[in-house]
Amino acid sequence: MTTTQIMLIIVAILVAWIIAIYNTLVKLKNNRKNAFADIDVQLKQRHDIVPQLIASVKGYMDHERGTLEAITSKRNKAINANSINEKIAAEKELSSALNGFNIQVEAYPDLKASNNFSQLQTELSDIENKLASVRRFFNSSTKELNIAIQKFPNNLLASIFGYREEDMFDLGDNRTDYEKAPEVKF
Repeated sequence: MTTTQIMLIIVAILVAWIIAIYNTLVKLKNNRKNAFADIDVQLKQRHDIVPQLIASVKGYMDHERGTLEAITSKRNKAINANSINEKIAAEKELSSALNGFNIQVEAYPDLKASNNFSQLQTELSDIENKLASVRRFFNSSTKELNIAIQKFPNNLLASIFGYREEDMFDLGDNRTDYEKAPEVKF
């Protein structure tokens, strides 16, 4: 083999090695971007579903509260009625309110605020668990990219190609706020 052939082989190996490192960095960078897209999807789902769930629960609570308050009001009116005619009228109103309530309950047997609260808690917990999972995946992808950037000899080429260490999805100083379950107020 001549010196020129040996030099060409060395250059070819060097070029192949640079291409391999570059392609690895590109792959890891795209994995990280994809992982963040998963976080974005979960955050959008949380942003979309939480207000809907809360509005749904509030709607059921308002419905039940209105119906039960009407029944309670009619009952109190019937109890406090003084004359026979007042009692008859009040009892008719109470019967009407109770019949209306029974029809609503028959049409919507699961119309109970406690079930809705339970569903809300389950949905919120599910979303938060999914979000924690995709955050872990994102941080794992970020760690892989950062290790590839820091490893020798990759670090020599990573800086030339403009790669730098990326930040993890860290909760920072507000970690205690995120470790608590979300608080839902009505």
